[in-house]
Amino acid sequence: MENGTHYRTCHLCEAMCGVVIETSDGRITSIKGDDNDPLSRGHICPKAVALQDLHEDPERLRRPVRKTESGWQEMDWDEALDLVAEKLHQTRQEFGRNSVGVYLGNPNVHNHGALVAVTPLMRAIGSQNRFSATSNDQLPHMLTSLEMFGHQILFPIPDIDHTDLFICIGGNPMASNGSLMTVPDFRGRIKELKGRGGKMIVIDPRRTETAKLADEFHFIRPGSDAFLLMAMVHTLFAEDLVDLGAAEHLAKDVDLLRLAAMPFTPEAASSHTGISAEDIRHLTREFANTPKAALYTRMGTSTQVFGGLATWLASCLNILAGKLDRPGGMLFTQPAIDLVVLGALAGQNGHFGNRYSRVKGLPEFGGEYPASTMADEILTPGEGQIRAFVTAAGNPVLSSPNGRRLEEAFEQLDFMVSVDYYINETTRHADVILPPTAALERSHYDLIFSIFAVRNSAKYSEPLFDPGPDARHDWQIMLGLAHRLERLKKGGSLPLRAELGWRAFQQIGPDPILDMLLRSGPYGMNAGPLRGVAEPAIDLVLDLLPGRHPLRGLAKLSPLNRHWNDLPKGLSLSVLKDNPNGVDLGPLKPSLPDRLFTRDGKIHMAPRRFLQDVERLFEQLGQGASDELLLIGRRHVRSNNSWMHNSQRLVKGKDRCTLMISPKDASRLGLQAGDSAEISSEGRTIVLPAEITEDLMPGVVSIPHGWGHNRDGIQQSVASAHAGESINDVLSDDQIDPLVGTSVLNGQAVSVKVWRPDRKRKRA
Repeated sequence: MENGTHYRTCHLCEAMCGVVIETSDGRITSIKGDDNDPLSRGHICPKAVALQDLHEDPERLRRPVRKTESGWQEMDWDEALDLVAEKLHQTRQEFGRNSVGVYLGNPNVHNHGALVAVTPLMRAIGSQNRFSATSNDQLPHMLTSLEMFGHQILFPIPDIDHTDLFICIGGNPMASNGSLMTVPDFRGRIKELKGRGGKMIVIDPRRTETAKLADEFHFIRPGSDAFLLMAMVHTLFAEDLVDLGAAEHLAKDVDLLRLAAMPFTPEAASSHTGISAEDIRHLTREFANTPKAALYTRMGTSTQVFGGLATWLASCLNILAGKLDRPGGMLFTQPAIDLVVLGALAGQNGHFGNRYSRVKGLPEFGGEYPASTMADEILTPGEGQIRAFVTAAGNPVLSSPNGRRLEEAFEQLDFMVSVDYYINETTRHADVILPPTAALERSHYDLIFSIFAVRNSAKYSEPLFDPGPDARHDWQIMLGLAHRLERLKKGGSLPLRAELGWRAFQQIGPDPILDMLLRSGPYGMNAGPLRGVAEPAIDLVLDLLPGRHPLRGLAKLSPLNRHWNDLPKGLSLSVLKDNPNGVDLGPLKPSLPDRLFTRDGKIHMAPRRFLQDVERLFEQLGQGASDELLLIGRRHVRSNNSWMHNSQRLVKGKDRCTLMISPKDASRLGLQAGDSAEISSEGRTIVLPAEITEDLMPGVVSIPHGWGHNRDGIQQSVASAHAGESINDVLSDDQIDPLVGTSVLNGQAVSVKVWRPDRKRKRA
């Protein structure tokens, strides 16, 4: 590494902030925002400065380790990979291919190398018992996009840079930087919105950091968002406010949606939501009558008992009010590497319910089962029981409900391996840990979050530090395991051609693939004078071949397609290397009907599975709202789920792992600020200091997500010193949204009382 100035994208959250890193004598001397980054425009959040902490952390593993009776023991890489492959192969041979389970954590989607290598690894393992963070996060959004638009990752994104009304329900982009809406410098963008006379409305059970910037705020009871959104749909039809705009000739089954919404009057919804019928009507009218408006929902609406319905209804509202495919409304992105189109070409639009989990009968989505049933599949005997497990960049003990039960399950496994560079709450159960390089030791291109960005851009970051000869990248570890497993399946060796293919893949790595995708995408090859020949040839292919023919798809994506004439051209990996601040590809633009992937080219407003679930919502309509205390999570700008707590600069200061509770509820329970509060549900109990605040709706309590570093054997001293408690040690893994299979992380009932030190604490 040379001393000087280096430009990178921070990978520690969804924001894709550009950073400028200064180095001297092989060490980082400063990390600042990159004013010339076209997306983040100089903004960084506190997490970015922790890139240095992660890189320099002495507790980060650098070599493989295996668990022994005397503690963790370092291993040689080949020895470790051979051992892991042999153990997984033996398990498959003895108990069948589904006896190996796999969990993929969130950081994999920030890592283009891991994304390239995970497919051959999954194919080599061959198990149907796959899990990820998806079902604890964005699964309702993916199902909505699959059913309505024909592709699981085709998400409409708020055009926040041009909107005049931004409605945020159950999201906190001030802390998250815009989950499923990559929006660095949210504060600055909202300031610009207000500067042009715009307005932000926030609806949430907690007055969040985002809500404190809002022009208008409404409390809402957890789990009731579907009632609010259905009442807004009802109002649009009842007051003749429906105007489909760009979707006028594309939306089908609008009348079915109108009929489904008829019973859900604002008055009926008010008793469930806590929002008055007058406010519901006013909100709907303001949304419908503001031409440039966008309605955005996120974790609070998706990870609840009606999360699937709420997410679908939010999309329906944007379409019914004419906000889809409209500048200032909701637009689809056009990234440099279009994984939406590439996935469709490979037949990977997504699928749902092709099979069901062995124990609870939960539907798979895209080949994965809901994470809430992992423990069931390990603990329940019978054919298909998971006996060995692989985790990669994930900590499900803290990020999935009923974490203590999942720990019990991991302890029962015959073998477990984790690809991770920390010994944390999950990996401490592994027999072998395979540590990858840290972010600053590998190249970076954000394949996934570019699809969700509020402005099209592309940026490549070269490695900042040499990882050293005895280090391995994630993709090298995954390919190494996959190669060994494939050889074992073939009796110990592969045919020469296959062997050479594996070795070539391991040699070139992911960056040449990245370059090929950039060159062949819509911003890629510039044909120059040959365009006059190339464009008619592309037109001919598009005219003659059937709509779903692969060559037609490639022609449609090609930079030589005249459809992309107005886009900048010549993009490649070398161009991005020459422009380390990133390349601006322009604002989001209307793209219908070309961006649809449904078989009939229509937007499906009333998919059958959603309409069927409306019956469940209707059954609740006549029932009164619960008077139990309902638990919600929360996020902080200085945390990223469960894996940023070993940075002293991020955890220092006031304790953030507290039970937030309203003054009304605290008074009723005899709680005072700073008291230890006992939070319980179905025999599961944790104790946290009480934080009494007007920011919580009465009847609601809040615990942050990702804490609970109080297990034995954790080798993260800073995290352990700021352990907190895990919200998932209280939440039940039996409570799911039956429509989607998503874990209910917001709205589970709990009891709260003052904790007495002489009272025994129960743990599940």
